[in-house]
This record gives sequence, structure tokens and C-alpha cells, in this order.
Amino acid sequence: MSHIDRESFERYKRQIAIPEIQEQGQEKIRNAKILLIGAGGLASSAAFYLAAAGIGNIGIADDDRVEMSNLNRQILHDPGRISMLKAVSAKSSLERFNPEIQIKAYPKRFQTRDELIRILGDYDLAVDCSDNYMTRFALNDACIQTGKPWVHGAVYGFEGQAMTFVPGQGPCYRCLYPSLPGDKSSPDAPVGVIGVSPGIIGMIQAAEALKYILGKGNLLVGRLLFMDLLEMSFSEFSVHRNEDCPSCSEK
Repeated sequence: MSHIDRESFERYKRQIAIPEIQEQGQEKIRNAKILLIGAGGLASSAAFYLAAAGIGNIGIADDDRVEMSNLNRQILHDPGRISMLKAVSAKSSLERFNPEIQIKAYPKRFQTRDELIRILGDYDLAVDCSDNYMTRFALNDACIQTGKPWVHGAVYGFEGQAMTFVPGQGPCYRCLYPSLPGDKSSPDAPVGVIGVSPGIIGMIQAAEALKYILGKGNLLVGRLLFMDLLEMSFSEFSVHRNEDCPSCSEK
């Protein structure tokens, strides 16, 4: 075993010891390519834990710059990076955290289906860490077109939700939300959020992504997980495929 092999084994040996992972599973994780749409609160915990697990290639897309108001929840960034592009800041943090993996920064906003189709070809699945419906709808349609799965997450205050979409298996995002709410031409208005909410939902998204890569466990396909931290409760709601869905219907 080479020095690098030994170092890698030491880094990941506690998860290699898990029966559902072992060395074969760790190799799947190392070969995986995951795209994160957004580099904010959700991405902060999702990206750190995917990097910690050893995902070999992680892409992060975001055109925003770091602001002081981000720092209550976006732990990928720090006060010394105010005004830095978030995608670039995230890349720097993750490369320092785990030098073994490859990080690619996309300092732009992907908000059309065609833009996302072009980038999704380089990845196995996407993690939705965006903050607006337009991006989610575009990602949904792009993933259906390319056959790529994606993990959705959203937060508000002390609440959050997560769901996994696998084309051809269960409903899609438009089955859950048939149309864009409000003004379709503008992104969602900023909402209040406490940092632990995206932290927890982002970790759930990372867990779903790892389960998909490993082919283990029961994914949140057709199951919307809702979190209420004030009540410290998790609820699950069944979501069924809409036979008339404009995105995934076979009609």
C-alpha cells in the first residue's frame, strides 16, 4: 500500500468499516461526481460532508459574492472573504479541508434548462442548494432530460424540507409544485433563517447523495421530509406522480 493509499485509508477507515460501504463502496464514492447548485447555507453542510466522505469530484455553481449577512449559516465562507465569489470561496475551503478530491467552481447562475443540461453531463447527480423556484424548475426539467437524479432542499426560519427525485422513479418537482408561485421573472425574496436549519437539511441532502452513489438504503423518492426545529419534529408526506405533469408525464 502506497503512502497516499495509507493516508486515504486512515482518513476514511471509520466509514470503510461500515458493512454497507467497505472498500468497494469507498471506491464508488471516490469515483463519484456531484454538482451542487448554490454555495450558501445548504451547500455549506452538504459540500463539507460530501468532501469529508471522499466524493472524488465536486462542482459548485453560484454567481453571488460573500456578504456579512451570509455568515450566520454559510460556514463555507469567513469574514476575510467578504465580496469574494462564493463558488471560489467554497472551492478554497473544500480544497483545504480535503486535498485528495477535485473541486470545480462555476461562478455563474444556471437558471435555464439548456444551461443545466450542458453541465449535468459531467456529473452523476445534482444537489439543489439554490434559493429560488426558477432554478429548481429548470434543474428539474434538465435532470429529466438527462436522466440525472437530484436532491432538493429548502429552508425557512426554523423549518426545512428535503426530497430526492430520480427520473423514471416516482414524481418530479413539478408534481410537487405544478407552477411557479408569484412573479416568475424575479428570484424569491430573501427570507429569515437560523443557521442550523440549512445545516441539518444540507446534511440530509448529503446523506441522500451518498446513498444514491452507494446504491444503499431507501431514498426520499416520492417522500417529502419536513423538519420543524421549534417542535423538534420530522414529518413525512407522500407525493405521487401527476399523470398530467408537464415535465415527467409520458403523455
